[in-house]
Amino acid sequence: MKSKIRLHVLGLSCSQLQSGAYALVLAEEHGPRRIPVVIGPAEAQSIAIVMEGIRTPRPLTHDLFVSFAHAFGVKLTEVFIYRFEDGIFSSELTFTDGNRTVVIDARTSDAISIALRTRTPIYTTPEIVESAGFVLEDDVLTRSEEHLDENEDFEDEFESYADDMSYHANPKIENYTIEELERTLSQLIEQENYEEAAHISDILKRKKGLGGSDETTE
Repeated sequence: MKSKIRLHVLGLSCSQLQSGAYALVLAEEHGPRRIPVVIGPAEAQSIAIVMEGIRTPRPLTHDLFVSFAHAFGVKLTEVFIYRFEDGIFSSELTFTDGNRTVVIDARTSDAISIALRTRTPIYTTPEIVESAGFVLEDDVLTRSEEHLDENEDFEDEFESYADDMSYHANPKIENYTIEELERTLSQLIEQENYEEAAHISDILKRKKGLGGSDETTE
């Protein structure tokens, strides 16, 4: 297994390499090096919305992707930036539904945007940090580490924001499909967890339209 270095999103700045583009700055978790990833304005906006805790009137594409995955009981467990070649970063997303694990290739900007929405860890290789990383002055960032220290802590702010969203890092039972609920119910019965099984059974009945006292219409 390859050695991995965890990264976190430090901030965004205007790209000095491409007009109209932005640099997404990633920082190694225990070290001074920074990795700038050039992204487009639409991707930068999607990431900035999460970082700033802004709630949009309607879901953006990345929000929709996260909600869709969670509705089917699928969880993103890791983002891995595995290659840096000709100035382009390549990333992959690792998903699981509890039974299967699937790895999907993705643009790095999309992968990180989804990772922020699901509070999923981001990793890369020591080789990429060595070749693409360098010490970056904080004052070029729109949101620097110094700024975060002087104001509210970003991690606390984001935790509060994410907990208030309709989509979460762990999918809600109520958003499971009938097939997923039936599979979960069988597993709980096998484990003799009858109390939780009764709860799942009640949700399953409502999903199938067989009854339930708290049915709602939207």
